[in-house]
Amino acid sequence: MKAKTRLLMLTMFIGLTYSCSDAQSAAPDEIKAKGSKTLIVYLSRTGNTKAVAEMIQSHVGGKLVALELDKPYPKDYQTAVNQVAAENNTGFLPVLKTKIDSMETFNTIFIGFPTWGMQLPPPIKSFLSNYDFTGKTIIPFNTNAGYGIGSSFDQVKNLSPNSTVLQGISFTGGKERDKIYFVMEGRKKMTTNAELSKWLLRLDAKHLTK
Repeated sequence: MKAKTRLLMLTMFIGLTYSCSDAQSAAPDEIKAKGSKTLIVYLSRTGNTKAVAEMIQSHVGGKLVALELDKPYPKDYQTAVNQVAAENNTGFLPVLKTKIDSMETFNTIFIGFPTWGMQLPPPIKSFLSNYDFTGKTIIPFNTNAGYGIGSSFDQVKNLSPNSTVLQGISFTGGKERDKIYFVMEGRKKMTTNAELSKWLLRLDAKHLTK
């Protein structure tokens, strides 16, 4: 009799465990089900923003696209900084090599970028100026050297007046000036991915599944 009771309790415990597991995985599966309508675009110099973009794709699915320029920035850090400063001062928008086909098919667009000069990088300004985002949901994400997002998230909103811009997220990445480059690995990658999970759950899920 005691053996039957223990077996019954074990069966109930296993059933409860699987039920909890299914409940926890339901939301990501629902998001991924319509991931084909999601676009994840990113600009990355040292690979950190790229790594975050790939983590986001692992959660929500969708198409992942790296922004490339017709004329890449100089590899030398200070030379690149000077060029970006000049572009920001003049309003110059660099020509993008990357082209997005059928932008109208995407409803949700994640846009990732580093902070350059406490602003939105010129290539992201080019991207936002090249396409019509009317009625779309835009979700920014950022990596920076510890100085924060600057005016970058506000600039995304200003350049996307006819779209819905949701709350973004930011992480400390590499510090190229100090020759600290790719850091999104090991424990840093794990903690970043955990924060991403919480952030995505806080976002209105209906925007991610349209």
